[in-house]
Amino acid sequence: MQSVDFYFDFGSPTAYIAYKVLPRICEKAGAALNYKPVLLGGIFKATGNASPVTVAAKGRYMGSDIPRFAEKYGVPYVFNPNFPINTLALMRGATAYQDEDKFGAYLDAVFDGMWVNAKDMNDPEVAGAVLVEAGIDPAEFMTCVGDQAVKDRLMADTEAAVGRGVFGAPTMFVGDDMFWGQDRLHFVAEALGVNICDVVPDFIKA
Repeated sequence: MQSVDFYFDFGSPTAYIAYKVLPRICEKAGAALNYKPVLLGGIFKATGNASPVTVAAKGRYMGSDIPRFAEKYGVPYVFNPNFPINTLALMRGATAYQDEDKFGAYLDAVFDGMWVNAKDMNDPEVAGAVLVEAGIDPAEFMTCVGDQAVKDRLMADTEAAVGRGVFGAPTMFVGDDMFWGQDRLHFVAEALGVNICDVVPDFIKA
């Protein structure tokens, strides 16, 4: 079976778009989707990369470009006015729940909280309420993200991503072929033998 490795951080709105579209692509292709939580800040530090918002003109451009992609892919999107948000604990949560049944519900809750409902996920009370709605006990969450094994795994997975050539998020691999950015999802589809227009009917290749 073919598979896609999906490297993501909740803090990236473009990773959110990829998160919404990739399952459709993989379902059409009959491919497995492997979620790879990583720390985008750690990747930036290791590779010398930086967030687009550090360049004022680029940040302004992304502010209009991301909604265009969301509309093209049929993905709900609201810019979060609390951005940037420290996602360290949230990404540790993704690592902690990665092998559990609640993983999918956790991803949905946090990504939607960030980029659909524009929640201030920096606020522990707000984040806790988002988790409760997903059926996750905030106290259990805090215990998990404080576990040294979880911290070590997230750091190791981030380092492994850098070693594989990852320099930003979202990054997808099909085999050894790497694709970076929500604007490369049609290439991911092609690598899996799928036409993106069969997944996103309104999509037109440039």
